[in-house]
Amino acid sequence: MKIFGILVCVFLLTAICMAEETEYFDWKGSKLYASKNYTDALTYFEKALSQDPSYIDGWIHKGDTQRVLKDYNGSLASYNAALQIDSKKAAAWSGITEDYTAMKDLANASIAAAKVTEIDNSKGNWLREGNLLQMQGMYKEASVKYDGAIALDPKYKDALYKKAVTLMVLNSLSEAVQLLDQTIEIDPNFKQAYMAKGVALEANGKYLEAQQAYDKALEIDPAYAQALSNKMHVLLALRKPEEAMQIFVKL
Repeated sequence: MKIFGILVCVFLLTAICMAEETEYFDWKGSKLYASKNYTDALTYFEKALSQDPSYIDGWIHKGDTQRVLKDYNGSLASYNAALQIDSKKAAAWSGITEDYTAMKDLANASIAAAKVTEIDNSKGNWLREGNLLQMQGMYKEASVKYDGAIALDPKYKDALYKKAVTLMVLNSLSEAVQLLDQTIEIDPNFKQAYMAKGVALEANGKYLEAQQAYDKALEIDPAYAQALSNKMHVLLALRKPEEAMQIFVKL
């Protein structure tokens, strides 16, 4: 019995030592990753996984590192290995989303992003889903996702702005302007919101109001080329060619 007890103790100590060594390798890899030494970081993550193939954080960190090194297929394999251990690991699904986005496979990126939102109902995840759908030209579907983000945070300026842009594409210009006004109220220095408001007003034939919106964008950033160009076109529509040409020579 004594021998058996000793063997059990040795086994437990060995397991503890291996676990500590695995965590050390992962920690070392993370430090190297933070310093942008990705090649050496990958070596340490692989050492951690050779010690314990079920160490899920090791697979996540390995996948992250492979993605930075543009080994997208290898990165996908690492994230999928993590999902074999825990199918609801949000970090793995998020990594897969980033891989597919980098590979321009937006359909699969959207599928993975939806998985993340199922697991982690956060406004940022709703926003990412909306952005991916918008990039695919699925504007109505994107709008629903932005609504999900806004429901969680009615003052989430990024979601308000992105939904407004989506509504502009769908020709719901008045509603878009209302959302842009909300965005500007939250962040008066959001030059892109003024720019988008100007475009929506210009599309509705409200040239003077559009000019005012472009002027606000230019107050924030006097070198904002797109706002300068759009203001020039509005001035031409308002029959102010001299003012328009003063802008033209600066472009």
